[in-house]
Amino acid sequence: MNDSYPYRNFGFRNNLDKVKRSRQIISVFVKFGLDYLFEASRVNFLSKLRKRRKVYHKLSTAERLRLAFEELGPTFIKFGQILSTRPDFLPAEYIRELEKLQDQVLPMETPLVRQCIEKELKHTLEELFLDFDQSPVASASLSQVHKAVLQNGDTVALKIQRPDIHKTIETDLSILESFAEILEKRLRNSSLYHPTAIVAELKKTIRKELDFMNEAHNFEKFRKNFKNVDYIQVPKVYWQFTTEKLLTMEFIEGVKITEITQEKYEHRYEPKKVADRAAKALLKQILIDGFFHADPHPGNLFIQPPATIVMLDVGMTGHLDEESIITIARILRAVNEKDSNHVIKGLQELGIVVKETDKRQLRHDLTELIEMYADRPFRTISLNRMNQQLLEIMARHDMALPSNLVMMLRAMSIAESIGQQLEPDFDMFAIVEPFVKRIYLKLYSPKSFRKRSMNVMDESIELIEHFPQNISDLLGKLKEGQFEIKLEHQNLENLQDEMKSSSNRISASLIIAALIVGSSLILQQRIGPLISDISILGVIGYLLAGIMGLGLLLTIFKTRRKK
Repeated sequence: MNDSYPYRNFGFRNNLDKVKRSRQIISVFVKFGLDYLFEASRVNFLSKLRKRRKVYHKLSTAERLRLAFEELGPTFIKFGQILSTRPDFLPAEYIRELEKLQDQVLPMETPLVRQCIEKELKHTLEELFLDFDQSPVASASLSQVHKAVLQNGDTVALKIQRPDIHKTIETDLSILESFAEILEKRLRNSSLYHPTAIVAELKKTIRKELDFMNEAHNFEKFRKNFKNVDYIQVPKVYWQFTTEKLLTMEFIEGVKITEITQEKYEHRYEPKKVADRAAKALLKQILIDGFFHADPHPGNLFIQPPATIVMLDVGMTGHLDEESIITIARILRAVNEKDSNHVIKGLQELGIVVKETDKRQLRHDLTELIEMYADRPFRTISLNRMNQQLLEIMARHDMALPSNLVMMLRAMSIAESIGQQLEPDFDMFAIVEPFVKRIYLKLYSPKSFRKRSMNVMDESIELIEHFPQNISDLLGKLKEGQFEIKLEHQNLENLQDEMKSSSNRISASLIIAALIVGSSLILQQRIGPLISDISILGVIGYLLAGIMGLGLLLTIFKTRRKK
């Protein structure tokens, strides 16, 4: 398709658009007092703006960032909403603020909506539908939803992607990548947050959300996984009316999950049962199916009387393989037994500990966290707070958490928050426990044991079969002198820069010292030309030494300030 992404080979017009958009982004950041991100950088010339008076100085940095995203429009609002789902990328106060971002976009005009639908489905609106509601049910930054009736009488919801949104987002992503590279260089001594990694993850997530076929397949997976659960409803997808930019699904009415406690719904819904079922549904997705809704906020969960849950907007999902699920269960058991060594082992098996870390201090921090919550009634423990403390420990020890595990922790925190809104005595841990027991029963079942035994046997046989050939290949390389050991340095660039800087300073110091000594000798010997019996060459030498010394001191102070 001609208008599909990614947009890579920007022509002159696109580059001009990028420059204009870059200036706009920087201008907005300057307006909200976030210009320190661009000071002393190569992008500063784009703004051509004098710094404005900080009228937002009373607001926190997180609040100013949210306001900047809102002013920059739909794509940045979407970026902020995605970032709010990643507590491993930003501090907690930023996450809380970005969660407040709301889509404030005007709905598309009816002629444009008609044009989008007809372009995707190659038929007129009248040929496709018996009835089409011109007023959108919902309107967001990437798409809007309309209600319609198919020719066979089925009522459907049409999720229509905004035209040219691909191009807009790709332009903004390209600009963000450039900014992230510059910011990363300025933060190179900080190991907590990595702008380029954040933008890369952002790009991957938003491209998935832009492909409505991906969301359609997610709906199908959830329908299959919940086919035997009568209290969960997942809309049916109408594949013949679905494309990458248009999703047609069953229209299901309901009330937002957090609104069922309102007085007007008092006798229609059962909040306690809804809270219990929502938590169980999520834990089934995570610990049984290994495929879960990564953004189950209240707007994506509708309720039908008295306690039926409707899943909506499943563009963002997470995956866990069987080994990861088993490892998570082992970590939970180790936490219960206050065994920090096995917690660390489990984290390593999940691929979390990716760099050398002070394991003794890590063990101490984890033990302290476990002891903080040990022997406390489950209902007094905040899963959200505990997750945040775990992420803080991992950040302190320069540990990277895989994105799916972050999404899992956040989804469980949201489920706990919703449950507590619906039922004050809601206990997430009490609901988790039976699922962990179920995993262990499955793990040690005869069928599972037989499967693992067969895998071990297959791997052992393969190892034995290839062992002689591997030894022969190794000896052959040694004999021919082809055996190589590759050493890869990590983070030595800073040391190299420091050594170069130190060498330059030492060289400058030696030159200054030589000038001072030489000038002193010239003055002592009264080498001409002379003024009032004072050597002019000696004075010039002292002046040069003074200027160079002052320049060296300024350079040293400037370097220290940057650090």
